[in-house]
Amino acid sequence: MTRRQVIHRVTKETDIQVLVDLDSLDPATIDTNLPLLSHFLTAMAKHGHTHWQVVGQGDIEVDPHHLVEDVGIAMGQALRAALGEMRGISRFGQRYLPMDDALVLCALDISGRGELYWSGPFPDRPINGINAEVWPEFFKAFAHHSGITIHLICQAGHNAHHVYEASFKALGQALNEAIQVGPDGDVPSTKGVL
Repeated sequence: MTRRQVIHRVTKETDIQVLVDLDSLDPATIDTNLPLLSHFLTAMAKHGHTHWQVVGQGDIEVDPHHLVEDVGIAMGQALRAALGEMRGISRFGQRYLPMDDALVLCALDISGRGELYWSGPFPDRPINGINAEVWPEFFKAFAHHSGITIHLICQAGHNAHHVYEASFKALGQALNEAIQVGPDGDVPSTKGVL
């Protein structure tokens, strides 16, 4: 079974196309009109060893929030569809991710009950003019639309760029652990469904 999906999301504010292939070793291609978002997503894909193609345009002159959130929605929808029945997946993933002064924990459960739990001293400073408040919106949208429970906890960090980049990298690595397929082929739940 191919674990691959394409999603195209168009609104009055954004136009986003996402492809995810969970079993491809091809490098990611990320191209949005918000370079910092592209940088963070490229880090997530590279360190998560997952093939993402994301092309997105948004009205960032109004507010980057629209593009950041909608990319999270589209990526979450693509991932959920690519996982299919989720037979044999590990389901759980976790990663402590250090990046210089930053230390972030991402722990997740592909449970079907998407929610973001965000805690710790995340820096509330802009990076290159982009307010820090937009980044939790990506993770929240991704969690809700993928059906993944995500705990992101900032353990330490002063440099806002390091903390948020570490968050994307930690998500990529934890997700890669959770989507690995084992030999049994069962749905990883005592209920028999996720």
